[in-house]
Amino acid sequence: MTEPTIKVGISASPAIDVTIPETYRRNIPADINGRLHLTLSDNGKVRCTDGICADRLLFTATDVDDRFVIHNVTIGINFHWEQAEDQAFHGALLIEPAAQEGMLQAINIIDVETYLRSVVSSEMNANAPEEFLKAHAVISRSWLLAQISHDDKPAGHRCVDSDEELVRWYDREAHTRFDVCADDHCQRYQGCTKASTPQVSSALAATRGEVLTYNGRLCDARFSKCCGGATEIFSTCWQPVDMPYLQARPDMCGPTAILPDLTKEKVAHGWIASRPEAFCANPPQDILATVLNDYDRATTDFYRWSVTYTAEEIAGIVRERTGTDYGRIISLTPLHRGTSGRIDRLEIRGTKRTRIIGKELEIRRTLSRTHLYSSAFTVKPHEADRDGIPTGWTIAGAGWGHGVGLCQIGAAVMAHRGHSYREILAHYFPGAEISTIY
Repeated sequence: MTEPTIKVGISASPAIDVTIPETYRRNIPADINGRLHLTLSDNGKVRCTDGICADRLLFTATDVDDRFVIHNVTIGINFHWEQAEDQAFHGALLIEPAAQEGMLQAINIIDVETYLRSVVSSEMNANAPEEFLKAHAVISRSWLLAQISHDDKPAGHRCVDSDEELVRWYDREAHTRFDVCADDHCQRYQGCTKASTPQVSSALAATRGEVLTYNGRLCDARFSKCCGGATEIFSTCWQPVDMPYLQARPDMCGPTAILPDLTKEKVAHGWIASRPEAFCANPPQDILATVLNDYDRATTDFYRWSVTYTAEEIAGIVRERTGTDYGRIISLTPLHRGTSGRIDRLEIRGTKRTRIIGKELEIRRTLSRTHLYSSAFTVKPHEADRDGIPTGWTIAGAGWGHGVGLCQIGAAVMAHRGHSYREILAHYFPGAEISTIY
């Protein structure tokens, strides 16, 4: 195949501010450039600063080094590091009405390898070890091409929503007007805002066109920040199907690398309360400084962590995040755990309502004003009041993210210890092969 061109959804907003150089071609017969303020007209068209309206605006680069700027792009949407920044991009810019009423959508049209240069620099620090960058280039390319090719896409319902149960998961097919989004929901893509390095260029050149395959089919190569010492299987987080190359594994190599049965409640409690040896367990700060970007380094307790809520706080958070008043929270009961101890079915019992929720991301969103770091956690109620209601709650957890596939912190430590990118990929995606497709 030839290298594809993709559409990346950058931002959706009632108004979009962009700066377009004069070198960009336009799809309308007007000389519009510089800083533009774009809004929706009354008839649903894109309205430019000078009153020009069009069904869509397309700005096309005339040179590979051309770049445009989108101002005030929100990154880390709904996460604890959410912030806005100006971002520059190569390639073409498409502005059109978004699927959401009253919103505009900014889309970057770009070739895969240029997209990956940004992803590898945005997901992790561009100064990371080159073998780690190579591994990330391969899995990011694999994931992207698997999504846009619809190859090996598992079937299954997306949501159960009843009085007794809410089970929901979030995946790339939520997007309809572009291939992938630019935020953590898909892969972090911040254009050429994140400075690349010779290591990134070298890693991309060395792995150009390389993807992971299993039995000749593209692998849905997932990754998260920190597995917490054990990787998770696909069905805990998304559709009810599992892939042979996304297995339950301890984040360690060698004969002593044995994974306990973390689906059992008592075993999971002991695991989460301890700090078992793992690649991602205790990375030195000098290693983290070379692999995490600044806003990620603000999170320091990702291997093991805890949060404490008063009774009023937890009731308010659950009400705010679900839009449902459960009343005072009586119990939070894990009903099912995956292979890393991550909960994918949790019963919330309140004085006004009881409901089962899942999967892991829905649970993380429900119990925090942003997101819990992961759903691999234990729940400890505080002393009960005179009505038998806990006066507070402590949630203690393991890991950062869904835990499926490659553990970014663990892979970075492997690279620092001298493992090649092929060894890293073989550890996190057993049975998968590296294939070159362009």
